[in-house]
Amino acid sequence: MITPALPAACPKRTSPRAESAALDEATTAWALAARAGDPDAVEHFVRALHRDVLRYVAHLCADPQAVDDLAQETFLRPLGSLHRFEGRCSARAWLLSIARRAVIDGYRRASARPRLADRPDWQLAAEHAQPRGLPGFDDGIVLLDLLAALPDERRQAFVLTQLLGLPYAEAAALSGCPEGTVRSRVARARATLAGELQLA
Repeated sequence: MITPALPAACPKRTSPRAESAALDEATTAWALAARAGDPDAVEHFVRALHRDVLRYVAHLCADPQAVDDLAQETFLRPLGSLHRFEGRCSARAWLLSIARRAVIDGYRRASARPRLADRPDWQLAAEHAQPRGLPGFDDGIVLLDLLAALPDERRQAFVLTQLLGLPYAEAAALSGCPEGTVRSRVARARATLAGELQLA
């Protein structure tokens, strides 16, 4: 009886975990080689992790239009600081932590940027977006002027306790006077400010 010949080399099937470990090992080696100045290693590093970075950024980012820009920023940040990568963790974990920070920074930039209003009267839209019951810019200027007119010790006591939120005991220790004195100064400052604000 003739038995069929087996192929010379059967490809082994590896588990996803083994593939991930192999990728981590390879990308870490490429990052270390890129750190040493190997331009081919930089290319291998970027190509190997580009898809993972895109997927991770897309998962974190609510704006699909920003995904490519944030992924690009993710790669630009470490390429300028590869000299600091020491291989204590995998290069993929290091790069994904940079991606996370890039997304967070993107959110911060977006929240600081003025938004376009879908209304023709943008000033009215901005006024409606402001929280109610809080002092406005002009009120803040008036309050600063009134605070500046207070005697130094009352102003200091008021700022420490009412604006910075320190307990009276800590404000007393900082001011070098008894706690009761701080309470008295704050009460007088409040009375003066309340009277001046009614006149304004």
